[in-house]
Amino acid sequence: MKAVVVTNPGGPEVLKVREVEDPAVGDDEVLIKVEATALNRADTVQRKGSYPPPKGASPYPGLECSGTILAVGRSVDPSRWKVGDQIHGGSSGIGTFAIQIAKHLGIRVFVTAGSEEKLTACKNFGADVCINYKTEDFVARVKEETGGKGVDVILDNVGGSYLQRNLDSLATDGRLFIIGFQGGTVTEVNLSCLLARRLTVQAAGLRGRNPENKAMIVREVEKHVWPAIGEGKVKPVVYKAFPLSEAAEAHRLMESSSHIGKILLIP
Repeated sequence: MKAVVVTNPGGPEVLKVREVEDPAVGDDEVLIKVEATALNRADTVQRKGSYPPPKGASPYPGLECSGTILAVGRSVDPSRWKVGDQIHGGSSGIGTFAIQIAKHLGIRVFVTAGSEEKLTACKNFGADVCINYKTEDFVARVKEETGGKGVDVILDNVGGSYLQRNLDSLATDGRLFIIGFQGGTVTEVNLSCLLARRLTVQAAGLRGRNPENKAMIVREVEKHVWPAIGEGKVKPVVYKAFPLSEAAEAHRLMESSSHIGKILLIP
């Protein structure tokens, strides 16, 4: 099979498409013929050598895909997964998805973005309050829009540089959920607000979880998310698709942060 290989840690130029050995199907695994894969920020960090895959996992970047099942392992429940089934993925960016699923659940959605083009797109996806973080103080705007209370939940992929401002934007009993560190991993913060407003800071990642935990997450997604997708209430947002041979260009686009939605790679 063909795979994008990180020849050595570095910039996008270190990515090369190579013929590699076909994967063996484990007892509790399925083999998928990939129709499309999508970039994640984690792929760019892995390329730089800072996010190695867990022991025993594939060494190639790529955390999601869509395609068709070609083979199933001996322990796979045939009533759940079988040859010929289509597995959906690699389609909707976390921000565009979060806006849509939150609106589907009846939640008032605040977003920050760095350009009017992105803010307009977020509004079209359903966001209620759109804040340009380059020209506005988003903490002040959040307080203004909520009568001084703050918001209940923040989904954050920036990390360090936003930590204090995120905490300042939360309401009493609010929750900060961190899923990325584009703004760094080290910062100084005043912790007094955690006690005063009973705030919760939580983080999550998928890569280090065991198969049982990942399977539980899949079941929850099937239960709570897929119906909304099936009904057309949440739709995939694809910004651009590249052939696999142009993986380096796809990585450059992602690191420019000029895209809105998902960046795909097509074999």
